[in-house]
Amino acid sequence: MGKMAAVVGSVASLVTEPGEDAFRKLFRFYRQSRPGTTDLGGVIDFSAAHAARGTGPFAHKVVRSQLSVSSVSEHDAHRAGLQPVSKWRAYGLEGYPGFIFISNPFLPGYQWHWVKQCLKLYSQKPNVCNLDKHMAKEETQDLWEQSKEFLRYKEVNKRRPRSLLEKLRWVTLGYHYNWDSKKYSADHYTPFPSDLAFLSEQVAAACGFQGFQAEAGILNYYRLDSTLGIHVDRSELDHSKPLLSFSFGQSAIFLLGGLKRDEAPTAMFMHSGDIMVMSGFSRLLNHAVPRVLPHPEGEGLPHCLETPLPGVLPRDSLVEPCSVEDWQVCASYLKTAHVNIVMQQVLATDQDFPLEPVEEKKRDITIEGSCHLDDQNSQVKRARLHPNS
Repeated sequence: MGKMAAVVGSVASLVTEPGEDAFRKLFRFYRQSRPGTTDLGGVIDFSAAHAARGTGPFAHKVVRSQLSVSSVSEHDAHRAGLQPVSKWRAYGLEGYPGFIFISNPFLPGYQWHWVKQCLKLYSQKPNVCNLDKHMAKEETQDLWEQSKEFLRYKEVNKRRPRSLLEKLRWVTLGYHYNWDSKKYSADHYTPFPSDLAFLSEQVAAACGFQGFQAEAGILNYYRLDSTLGIHVDRSELDHSKPLLSFSFGQSAIFLLGGLKRDEAPTAMFMHSGDIMVMSGFSRLLNHAVPRVLPHPEGEGLPHCLETPLPGVLPRDSLVEPCSVEDWQVCASYLKTAHVNIVMQQVLATDQDFPLEPVEEKKRDITIEGSCHLDDQNSQVKRARLHPNS
């Protein structure tokens, strides 16, 4: 309880800025937090042993979540690189019905595939990214190919300019979000990655949402100085389906608040491999990411990423081999980054998009507007990821 008291004291001593609500105050506190100090004593760590035992400083708040073990076969879980659902460690929080936190259910080494997909495949055209607003289409055609040599020899030349992958802040998949109108539309769609759709279907089914279809995705690429502003994901036409979040790379702090911003949020760590599900009451709650944490030993990788992907994979696995050269690029990138995938089902079954005025259809919805991801030192104009608050 000593650490908790120190945190409460530190937050209380933080001078409230004019017009600042309870969420914003804690957001600012964690954005300025110092790793390795009592500043992070109030952050829930679902990976800690005491969380599994139901003991520790947050025992009153953390509860075990029951999963639908029979809804996902061990074979399908393995195809997506996941452990059998019976082995997943899933938790909920008192006061947040519908929120499920799954502590890294991936098989050893299998995160490599999803990291590589985020950096090498999903960043390619026809998917849309923040760089499109500032660069010609030909310049953003293959960010991986243009960046891999920079990243592979990053340690040799630390004074080099940042690669395009390091300037990447977000990529949208499936139904592409219109940052200006804050809507999705039928006429701005590209095929959703089949492997990512399958992964999301297995996780959703395990959480009781059989039939979930991933129709839109936003990939957030955080640097150590990036934050994700306070927002609510409400632009989807069907809120009965969950929001799924997958994290890879360096750890980050996630804040989950209430329906209003004057409710103080709960802070938790997002470690590499962790999955969060927001459904029901929790589907439309305010949330944010105030801090990405540097590796405690300098520029290193989380232990779970040190295990290589098995050389021999099941014949029908969706996971593909990852070459040594490709992982060198991924590892170099992740030493100072956190990648997060957010997936939503936009439409209910048999639902169509409403007809829109002709004027609105004429807008350029590829790159308009801004999003909540804030990079303090970015050479590319500031970008925000979820503008539907």
